[in-house]
Amino acid sequence: MSTGSEVAPSWPGGARFAFSIFDDTDRMTLENGRPVYDVVTDLGLRITKSVWPVAPDGPARTGGTTCEDPDYVAWVQRLREVGHEIGFHNASDHPSARATTLRALDRFAELFGAPPRIGADHVGNHEAMYWGPKRLTGIRSRAYTTAMGVTRPYRETTQGEVPGSEYFWGDLLRDRIDYWRNFTFGDIDTLRACPHQPYHDPARPYVNWWFASSHAPTVDSFVAMFTPERLDELEQSGGACIAYTHFGMRFVRDGTVDPRVVETLEGIAQRNGWFAPVSEVLDHIRAQRGDDGGPITDGQRRSLENRWILEQLRTRAGSEAQRVVKRVRREPDPWAT
Repeated sequence: MSTGSEVAPSWPGGARFAFSIFDDTDRMTLENGRPVYDVVTDLGLRITKSVWPVAPDGPARTGGTTCEDPDYVAWVQRLREVGHEIGFHNASDHPSARATTLRALDRFAELFGAPPRIGADHVGNHEAMYWGPKRLTGIRSRAYTTAMGVTRPYRETTQGEVPGSEYFWGDLLRDRIDYWRNFTFGDIDTLRACPHQPYHDPARPYVNWWFASSHAPTVDSFVAMFTPERLDELEQSGGACIAYTHFGMRFVRDGTVDPRVVETLEGIAQRNGWFAPVSEVLDHIRAQRGDDGGPITDGQRRSLENRWILEQLRTRAGSEAQRVVKRVRREPDPWAT
């Protein structure tokens, strides 16, 4: 198996690059979701929309509609019928114990005809999988904890991978879901930032295949990510962009899609790209590599974690964290040339 290659795959139909979006369902409703999906669909883009299958057991974390709403779920089912993928964003907009997660996975399969193929954790949910410092290994985990303690102290609350915890569901994830999101990067070419994705990490065995994404969580960052100049860069690299964003967060105002978003989506669709849901893009990359299911190597994991933590420290922790950056930089990067 080739667990990492800096040679971009070839894309279906002679496309120059691959493009998809993982749309985090936070704050999405029919009112603010349908207009932007109408634009996306009319442009021929096919993406991945995540959902919460069940209503929260307590106060909602961020707000947004769940699949308990019949009108909302009917709309999501229509999205699936026209070619969009439906993903899993934990059971609900609230921490969910194992029984609730199991019920949500069963409900998802009932609503959409099969288990989810892909998902990502919801911020603040205790059942998150390998979250916070547990995303990292050894010195990088300790460095992250030190640096983030300056501005965002981490509390040991996530237990999705901890057997015996009421929030444990690692075995359900392993048995039912192919792909789970981990690191995000500012690079428009996600495959360049994480050239061996999707990958299996034996140090985090409950996830079958991890995938990375290009971080564009807000309407402003989404527009900034996909300028003509950066799209030129993606097309020239021949890579793949898996953008992670939140269409439910101010992409639509008073029933109208932000004109900047429309212009950005039109600019993407006009390119010679392959526009497919995230799982389909990841399947294609694996097929191109001839994957046999082998794991990521220690060197590749180290390189990937170094890249991510350095970006996090530069963008979030500020000057106080530079001392920790220097410590991490001492480790060799096996991909550096």
